[in-house]
Amino acid sequence: MIYDFFISAINEGRKLLAILLDPDKLQESMLDDLIPKINESSVDVIFIGGSTVPKNATDLLVQHLRKRTSKPLVLFPGHFDQITPLADGVLFLSLLSGRNPEYLVNQQVNAVPYIENTDLEVIPTGYILVDGGKETAVQRVSGTTPIAAENIEKISRTATAGMYMGNKLIYLEAGSGALNPVAAEVIRSVKKKISIPLIVGGGIRSTIALQEAYDNGADIVVIGTAFEENSDLLTKFKKDEHIY
Repeated sequence: MIYDFFISAINEGRKLLAILLDPDKLQESMLDDLIPKINESSVDVIFIGGSTVPKNATDLLVQHLRKRTSKPLVLFPGHFDQITPLADGVLFLSLLSGRNPEYLVNQQVNAVPYIENTDLEVIPTGYILVDGGKETAVQRVSGTTPIAAENIEKISRTATAGMYMGNKLIYLEAGSGALNPVAAEVIRSVKKKISIPLIVGGGIRSTIALQEAYDNGADIVVIGTAFEENSDLLTKFKKDEHIY
C-alpha cells in the first residue's frame, strides 16, 4: 500500500522524492530518455497529472510507464477524467486554499464512477496553493487565488483544518514553474501544526532547495518543471550523504 509506504518511511526517518509527470507535456520519444534516468535516480514515487490533459493521455502515459518502471504510479489529477484504473493510487485532492465549490466537492463527486470498482488506492489529500511569484495553471483552471506566502498563519490553519477534516496528506504547492518555492518558514510552521505527512512542491530546481524543504519538515518533495527544462537534473537527485 502506498500510504503505508509513506508512513513507514517517515517512521524510519527517511525522506521521499516524487517526480510529477504531466501527460500534456510528455511525448513518447521523451520518455525513452527520461524513464531510465528516473529509474537510476532517487525518485521514490511517480505522480501523474496536470491542470489540462487531453482525454486518454493519462491512460497512455501510465501504460507506457507500467512497462518501463517498477516505481509506484500515483495519479495527481487536475480533473476527474484524468483518473485511470491502470495506476496504483490516486491523490484524492481537495483544493483547500480556494473557495470554488467545483474543486472542493464537485470534481470529487464526479470522480466516484471513475474510482469505484477499481483497485486504486484512494488517498485523501488537502491541497493548498501558496503564492510562488507568478500565476500558475492551477490558479487559472481552478479560478482560485493562492494564499500569500507571507500569510503563514492562514496557511498553517488551512493545513490544520484539512487534517481535522480527515485528509491523510497535506500538499503545499507553489505551482508548476513557480519563481519561488514554498518558503522554509511556511513549511516549518505547517509541520508543527499537523501530524500527517507533508508534501511540498513547486519551484524546486536544485538539491539545495530540496534539502531546505526536507530540513524544515517536508516528508515528500515533488519536482516537476525542473526536470522538464533539463532532464539531466535527475542525476543530481541521487541519494548521497548530503541529502536527507
